[in-house]
Amino acid sequence: MLYYLFEYLEKEFQFPGASLFGFISFRAAMAMILALLISTIYGKRIIRFLQKKQMGETIRDLGLEGQAEKAGTPTMGGLIIILATLIPVVLLSKLENIYIILLIVTTLWMGVIGFMDDYIKKFKNDKEGLKGRFKVMGQVVLGLIVGLTLFFHEDVVIKEKLPQAQQQELLENNPEISPSKLFKVEETKSTKTTIPFVKNNEFDYSKLITWISPELKKYSWVVFILIAIFIITAVSNGANLTDGIDGLAAGSSAIVVLTLGIFTFVSGRIDFSDYLNIMYIPNVGEITIYIAAFVGALIGFLWYNAFPAQVFMGDTGSLTIGGIIAVIAIAVRKELLIPVLCGIFLAENLSVVMQVSWFKYTKKKFGEGRRIFKMSPLHHHYQKLGYHESKIVTRFWIVGILLAILSIVTLKIR
Repeated sequence: MLYYLFEYLEKEFQFPGASLFGFISFRAAMAMILALLISTIYGKRIIRFLQKKQMGETIRDLGLEGQAEKAGTPTMGGLIIILATLIPVVLLSKLENIYIILLIVTTLWMGVIGFMDDYIKKFKNDKEGLKGRFKVMGQVVLGLIVGLTLFFHEDVVIKEKLPQAQQQELLENNPEISPSKLFKVEETKSTKTTIPFVKNNEFDYSKLITWISPELKKYSWVVFILIAIFIITAVSNGANLTDGIDGLAAGSSAIVVLTLGIFTFVSGRIDFSDYLNIMYIPNVGEITIYIAAFVGALIGFLWYNAFPAQVFMGDTGSLTIGGIIAVIAIAVRKELLIPVLCGIFLAENLSVVMQVSWFKYTKKKFGEGRRIFKMSPLHHHYQKLGYHESKIVTRFWIVGILLAILSIVTLKIR
């Protein structure tokens, strides 16, 4: 809203400083500051409200040190993250941008699913919360919405470079040529994505079926939607599993989202796209404002969620965080980088899958279930080994930062 106000003031009255709102970098900085202030200042009030409504967490006895002290800590703190993200986005972003609309829908959709899960756990006295099939159904529907929108919406396009010979000819005739002249004039619909660490690293999803018959290309949207559903489901559940000790999910997510912000910013600028030789995606740069607000909200939430936590995000926060990360990665064509960038989420997910699978296999074969880890998800394994949760969280953050750096260098190392 402020964006449109200052755009009007600049156009009609040449209002001093109004032109700053035309820059993504300025609006992103403002969004992060505003989100940080909202989450820290008003976060305390939301926590008091949750306490008043008796939204304290019921802790299952897992035999972990310090577990009993967490009983009664308010949950549903994900509301802080959601509100602190959406308010700056509504104020500072271009609300007609399809990527912003899609992320707002994702936030509200996953927030509602997570809220229902937390509500059922607390007020229906059902420790399982929302049935797993309904969670998955909600994630599948979101995947359908995201996949269909990103494939069919007219504003979701890429701009491809001219053939190498034409680029060379233009550069020889005019060495100072603008980077925009090296790209084709028309914008095209595409199911291309990016494969990390590979030369000529663009891959078209349509190739997954066109090897059977070229005529199948018209059904490539089905493949794209299935991939979107899988990624959204996997990442949101991974974030959900990571939210097990104070500060782990929020801190790890902030690292991931900030890294995606770098990819989004450079992919949305034709000059950086040309220099880095990466895919140029028109209109995607606006996501930078959303990402900045989201990072500010996560860091502000950490003020209260760091050990010892004054509030837990609950599924309201963790499912939302995972859904947002997945949608941003798909939109910026970096979803195949998720196993590296979201390595913490992947490790947590795999630890549960491995533990459950091995336990069932050994119980069937030997009549007694055996375990790979002392407890899953992975962070509980380290707790069982005697590590303090603050040390576990800090070390997971360090690993997350290393993975983020590794992800960033894929811009040049192939």
